[in-house]
Amino acid sequence: MTKLQMRVRFDFMGKSKSGRLLWGSKNPEQLAEELRQHKASLIRNIPVQGIHIDDIDMSQDVYSIYDEITGKQICFAPVFITFTASSMEDAIRFTMKEEFRTVELIEPEEITLSRSEIEKLLLRISEELIDYRDYIEKKLDNWK
Repeated sequence: MTKLQMRVRFDFMGKSKSGRLLWGSKNPEQLAEELRQHKASLIRNIPVQGIHIDDIDMSQDVYSIYDEITGKQICFAPVFITFTASSMEDAIRFTMKEEFRTVELIEPEEITLSRSEIEKLLLRISEELIDYRDYIEKKLDNWK
C-alpha cells in the first residue's frame, strides 16, 4: 500500500477544575489553549512509528459550549494536523483519540484494499476500540 497523507482535527477540551481557590484558577478558555499548545508540542516533538507530521495548524479560535450535565462552560481548542502515514493501521493508531473530530484523506485519491489488508485494518480498529474502552472505564472508576 502507498503512503497516506491525511488532515485530522483534534479538539482539546478545557474545563474549569472545581476545588480551586478563586485567585488560583484559570478560565476554561485559557486551559483549552494551554492544553492545545502542550499536545501540539508533544505531537511535533515525539516521534510516532509510521507517522510523519507535515504541518500543525493552531490558527482556529477557541470555542465554548454549555455543558447541561455539569452546568459549566466547556471550551475547545481545535488543531489541524496534516501527516503522512506509512499504512492505514498507523493512521488509525494515530487518530483514535478522544479529541478526534474529523479526517480528510488528501492522498491518494483512491484506495484499494486486499483481503488481508482489510483483515489487518479491522483488527487494528478492534484493538484501538478495546484500548479506548479500557481508558474510559479507568477514567470513570477514578471519577467516583
